[in-house]
Amino acid sequence: MQTLNFTVLSVILIFVAWQDIRYFRIPNLLIFLGVIIGILLNILLPQNFGGIGMLASLAGFGVGLAILLPLYLLRALGAGDIKLMAMIGAFVGPADILMITVYVILAGGVLALAVVLLQGRLSKLIDNFKLMLLMRLAASPITSLPTTDTISRSAGKLPYGVAIAVGTLFYLVANYNIFS
Repeated sequence: MQTLNFTVLSVILIFVAWQDIRYFRIPNLLIFLGVIIGILLNILLPQNFGGIGMLASLAGFGVGLAILLPLYLLRALGAGDIKLMAMIGAFVGPADILMITVYVILAGGVLALAVVLLQGRLSKLIDNFKLMLLMRLAASPITSLPTTDTISRSAGKLPYGVAIAVGTLFYLVANYNIFS
């Protein structure tokens, strides 16, 4: 990934994380502009300067949109989180968005555990997990699994845009020679 792509994506991700912490929302306008910028950078930049081309950028957008969609359907993530992953995919392409997702899920787990511990709701998290696990073990169809709406009280609200930003930035720094 080229430094220009990394810098632009980093600025957008930092702003998204701040918005999500402050308002628990990711602005659609910011996502839309990020998608346009990501695709344009990948079209206009030559391959030796980090451009991946229009088709790879669009494929990354599609994979980014689809990869966490099951969590949206279970109402575990918001639509803004899914759109943010699609935007990141437009910057990095389909192969990197798959690996970024692994880092995002790990960052989300750490963030969720930190929020639960800071709010003193670990027992509620364990109770909710037991309920979901028991329903699954009872061979309930996937459509009747509990969602965050059907569980009596959530263990806490999580600004997942922060996990997406941290996971993405950690992956990019760890796997590309950004600073050399």
